[in-house]
Amino acid sequence: MFQYRTHGTCSTAITFDLVDGRVHNVRFTNGCRGNLQGIGRLVEGMEAQEVIARCKGVQCHGGTSCPDQLAKALEEALAQG
Repeated sequence: MFQYRTHGTCSTAITFDLVDGRVHNVRFTNGCRGNLQGIGRLVEGMEAQEVIARCKGVQCHGGTSCPDQLAKALEEALAQG
């Protein structure tokens, strides 16, 4: 399980698993519960690169958002191998 501390969002952390480049078990800590559960369900089983392409750059406030932070977390997890 990978854990990422978010920056500039209502959520404070994201945890997820990467299995063969696919995203599983996304969980956000704090934030807009319903929306974040929805994001987790929507990306379940997707290729990490596809999630990054769709979510990177989405803005809410402060120049980032929970989807953008998920993209950053996935990039970091992929870079760590």
